[in-house]
Amino acid sequence: MDLTTQNAPKVIEWPEKLQCLFWPQVNDLPVRYRVLYGGRGGSKSWGMARALVVLAAKKSLRVLCARELQNSIRDSVHKILSDQIESLGLMPFYQIEQARIFCPSTGSEFSFEGIRNNVTKIKSYEGVDICWVEEANKVTKNSWEVLIPTIRKEGSEIWVSFNPELESDDTYQRFVLSPPKNAVVQKISWRDNPWFPQVLKQEMLDLKAKDRDAYLHVWEGECRKALEGAVYAEELRDCAEEGRITHVPHHASSTINLYWDLGRSDHTAIIFEQYVGMQRRIVDYYQNRLKGLDHYIHVLRTRRSGTGELYEYGTCWLPHDARAKTLGSKKSIEEQMRDAGFRVRIVPRLSKFDGIIAARSIFPTCWFDAARCEKELLHALRHYHYEENSVTEVLSAEPVHDWSSHAADAFRYMAIASSEGATDSKARRVAGALKKHSGLMGRMQEFGESLGWLG
Repeated sequence: MDLTTQNAPKVIEWPEKLQCLFWPQVNDLPVRYRVLYGGRGGSKSWGMARALVVLAAKKSLRVLCARELQNSIRDSVHKILSDQIESLGLMPFYQIEQARIFCPSTGSEFSFEGIRNNVTKIKSYEGVDICWVEEANKVTKNSWEVLIPTIRKEGSEIWVSFNPELESDDTYQRFVLSPPKNAVVQKISWRDNPWFPQVLKQEMLDLKAKDRDAYLHVWEGECRKALEGAVYAEELRDCAEEGRITHVPHHASSTINLYWDLGRSDHTAIIFEQYVGMQRRIVDYYQNRLKGLDHYIHVLRTRRSGTGELYEYGTCWLPHDARAKTLGSKKSIEEQMRDAGFRVRIVPRLSKFDGIIAARSIFPTCWFDAARCEKELLHALRHYHYEENSVTEVLSAEPVHDWSSHAADAFRYMAIASSEGATDSKARRVAGALKKHSGLMGRMQEFGESLGWLG
């Protein structure tokens, strides 16, 4: 397909797999979603940018270029679009401004926004013709649920480009594993790029020889088994390999302990755990945001197991900030939970580093119900990660605080509370070992040996 603007000086070539960007229909339906995903070097971003600047030079389009987080215009696709305008000889047709790109002859306009921190502003973009979501692997379920209903103009489209990370990511689930019928979904690799440079080919071959798993992810667009720098990568791999992510039945004869991480604009996370024999059974998980305490109390009172029984609760473990008085109430969350009839305890303060040690120590006894924990709790634990310095390749001292932190904090509180609330003799020894060795990195091996009974 050759596609030119009315006065453009160049004939534009389109690789075969990029021609789907111009298909009017798929499955006998007007195209709503155009999805390009795969590994490095496949020209996904390049192709979408080139198609958009050509289309916007031919007819009036309002284009929103979105991503999960955008701290500045530098984080956006502004530079990619500008480069394509110049490369195609379309500079006379466009005005490239600092925060927008405008085509006077057609009235087309490109705007650039982050989704997560601009929910109200994003909702004002209902007149958009095309929304291009770049690095869409980072877009969360909540962000998609804000964005998709906003792009509601008749005939509007959502374009999605990304390199996959984890199979459990919402974007991968939404558009690759279970795509809408009106979606064009195309996997693209370096093989599909007729202009793939030799210098990148050599880098690809070097990585293939050095680390095949990394090669498959980076260049072939395969999903990772665990996120780079994931805090609990090995522990979660062991859970999967040992079959501890499965159907975990609720025991009606045992109470359920609750472990909370509190938030309002961020998520409040609640883990539902039963301790049966030597197994820590995580039978359920719930999270929500922008809800008052009454909402969560109602959820707990009406929550049922997979077989229909109402849960009976043991101890409700709250983080230390539950002791603070809340705005609009003379009582703390701790006090309000007691008034609602729950047995409440506060998780002891422990550094994040030592809490992560505690969390790692309980993983061998943890069993996760796949149906109720996979999509949110386990998904978050897989994404909870240290940030790697791109220059020094050194990991950050603490995990990144993002959407995955709330579930991970609740899990960490469960580990700390479990040692604090231990009653049997072996568990008391675990609690003693944790207190004795917390903060002493040089004695980690000894600490691990003291927990050997868990294996």
